[in-house]
Amino acid sequence: MEKHRCGWCVGDPLYEAYHDQEWGSPVKDDNTLFEFLILESFQAGLSWITILKKRENFRKAFDHFDYKKIAHYDQSKIDELLQDTGIVRNKLKINATVANAKAFMEIQQEFGSFSNYIWEFVDGKPIKNRFENYKDAPANTALSDTISKDLKKRGFKFMGSTVVYAHMQATGMVNDHEMGCFRYDQV
Repeated sequence: MEKHRCGWCVGDPLYEAYHDQEWGSPVKDDNTLFEFLILESFQAGLSWITILKKRENFRKAFDHFDYKKIAHYDQSKIDELLQDTGIVRNKLKINATVANAKAFMEIQQEFGSFSNYIWEFVDGKPIKNRFENYKDAPANTALSDTISKDLKKRGFKFMGSTVVYAHMQATGMVNDHEMGCFRYDQV
């Protein structure tokens, strides 16, 4: 018998693998949290499948999301990224990635890790929502508004409430799997 998955991923092997293995699993590792922050910021105005298909290219282009390296990118590296057809070549988003790497490290300095900072917003444990259909999940919430405002205050760019909520879903801060999905109780 076929596993029941959230409707948004059904039919695309890449989407299904991402859903089955990553989406909604609680992430506490700073490197992975940074990767998702960057990918989500590049998704703004685009579909997630577009970003997912380019994920390996993003990894190569951005030094495997090594925020310590990214924080020191100079104009020649930014110009190189703007020529990379394997990623989304948006000057504002690329510049934002450099700014976000710097802000990310400032949060690490203040809180010991980015994970400590971001997970404090949900008291260290995922919010478990109860949606029959993925279409019932919101694009943003009052909590994602709060986190977005705080991130922006700390220097983050392209971190609107919708981007933040997508990040919360991807990294398991909220469980928005459909209740009938086989992953709902796993995460």
